[in-house]
Amino acid sequence: MSEFLKIESLEKVYGKQQVLHDINCFVRDGEFVSILGPSGCGKTTLLRIIMGLEQPSGGRVYHDNRDITDVLPDQRGFSIVFQDYALFPHMTLYDNIAYGLKLRKTPAAKIREQVMSTLDTLKLDNAIKKYPSQLSGGMQQRASIARALVLNSKLLLLDEPFSALDALVKVDLSDELRALQEQFNITMIMVTHDLEEAFSLSNRVMLMQHGHIVADDSPAKLYQNKGGNDFVRSFVIDQIDKRGQYIRKIKRESIN
Repeated sequence: MSEFLKIESLEKVYGKQQVLHDINCFVRDGEFVSILGPSGCGKTTLLRIIMGLEQPSGGRVYHDNRDITDVLPDQRGFSIVFQDYALFPHMTLYDNIAYGLKLRKTPAAKIREQVMSTLDTLKLDNAIKKYPSQLSGGMQQRASIARALVLNSKLLLLDEPFSALDALVKVDLSDELRALQEQFNITMIMVTHDLEEAFSLSNRVMLMQHGHIVADDSPAKLYQNKGGNDFVRSFVIDQIDKRGQYIRKIKRESIN
C-alpha cells in the first residue's frame, strides 16, 4: 500500500497550552487506522487538523505528496462522521444523504442513483422518507456514514462514531463499517478512547498520551510488546489482562 497521508512535525497550541507535540505519522492507502487514547490526549484535535477544521501552530499535512495544510476542508476531498450524527433535523433521510451531492450540482438522476445505492448498502432504503427524529441512534449513525460514503471521498474520518450507541448496536455497526472499508478499499482514520473498538477494527493503532504518539503498530504487536513503556502497558496490556476482554483481532493475528 502506498503512503496516502503524511503528517510532519505537527504542533498545536491554544494560548499557553500545547495540545500536540511534534506529531510525525503516516497513513497508507486503504488502511484503517485508529487514534486511541484517553480524554484530553489530543486525538480529536489531530483529526480536526487532518480534516482542515483546525489549523496547526506548526508542521505540515500532506496528501499524495501534496501539501494541504492551508487547503480548505471542502477542497480536500475528505469526509468526517461525528459522534452526534450531525444530521439536519428538518430534512428527510434521503435529503440528508443527497445534500453534499446537491452542493456539487450533481445531476438529479445521478444523485438518486448514488443515494439509493448507498442507502441499500447500509440497510436504510426503507427509511428514505423518515426524519432523523424518527430514526434510532444506530440508524442515525448509519445515515451519517452514508452521507460521507455517497461523496466517494478519498478519506473517511470518524470521531468517536460509536460512543452514543448501546453495546449490541455498536457491535453490529462496527462490523458493518469494517466490511464496507474492506469492500470499497476506503482509507479510514477513527478517533476512539475504546480499546476494543480500536483493536477489533484497525490495521494499525496510534496510541496517544499528552499530545504525543507514544506507540504506533498493529493491535497484535502492541499487545505482544510487553516491553513497552508504562503507559502502553497500563492502557493496553493491563486493560486486556485485567478485564479478560476477547480482542478478536489479536487472536486472529496471533494465530496467523
